[in-house]
Amino acid sequence: MSAGLFGLLDDVAALARMAAASLDDVGAAAGRASAKAAGVVVDDTAVTPQYVHGVAAERELPIVKKIARGSVRNKLLIILPVAMLLSQFAPWLLTPILMLGGTYLCYEGAEKVWERLRGHHPEEGGLATERGPEAEKQLVGSAIRTDLILSAEIMVIALDEVADEAFLARAVILVIVALFITALVYGVVAAIVKMDDVGLALAQRESALSQRVGVGMVKAMPQVLATISVVGVVAMIWVGGHILLNGLDELGWHAPADLVHHLEEAVHDSVSAFGGVLGWLAETAASAVFGLLVGGVVVALMHLVPRRRRPSDPEPAAAH
Repeated sequence: MSAGLFGLLDDVAALARMAAASLDDVGAAAGRASAKAAGVVVDDTAVTPQYVHGVAAERELPIVKKIARGSVRNKLLIILPVAMLLSQFAPWLLTPILMLGGTYLCYEGAEKVWERLRGHHPEEGGLATERGPEAEKQLVGSAIRTDLILSAEIMVIALDEVADEAFLARAVILVIVALFITALVYGVVAAIVKMDDVGLALAQRESALSQRVGVGMVKAMPQVLATISVVGVVAMIWVGGHILLNGLDELGWHAPADLVHHLEEAVHDSVSAFGGVLGWLAETAASAVFGLLVGGVVVALMHLVPRRRRPSDPEPAAAH
């Protein structure tokens, strides 16, 4: 009986070692998948702060929390099930769906560029949170919709990295990636938007150095947030253009992606120092230009489509 017990314990120990090895494999795969999606994570981090730029200070963190919760729902309740099912039964659909999302990002970015060229800024007429709960709800909804597209690309990139894993392992890895990246992105965003409060706290200390640093932070943060807002718009256009170029290449139209690739190689080969960085910048700029062109076309089409007048809109002037 004791021999049977020891045999059972040996089996349990062996199973435990196998489980630990499997967990190590899953963790390593999740790390590789997260690293592969790092470029889009940077874009996501740059895009999000624009939605809390110009928001009342006491509502910044609550809004970031709402967007983060929406991001988790996007990843776990929408993207993960759809991506897993499509990868299992209809992988050919993933690229067209991603391209639709990329087109939406191009449209969002181009619309913001158009608003800036017209001299219109969304924060005009008071802070979003001062215009009532409905304005804040619209702001959060817009951020969550944009996050859906960026999160979809992150999850699909991660899925592609672990495509050879078993179905259950893929699902577990994507859950880990979703939670880790959401915590990373919105933790950084929360830190960015509250840096002025940190500066204010430093400015109230007795140390002269702390006061100088704090005052400098408080003065700099509005410009930092405004700069991040611009970077976020550029990131939307670039990521959208990059998604479309890759999608067209995978669907068989290679010319646009080949042109961008040749440009990147030409810049890389023509510069001995920093050739890799400059080549990447050339590819990024080309993707952004392509995204802006596509987004501009969509914006033009959207403005040509007659829209129903809202009750709050002024009555059109009567013809004389």
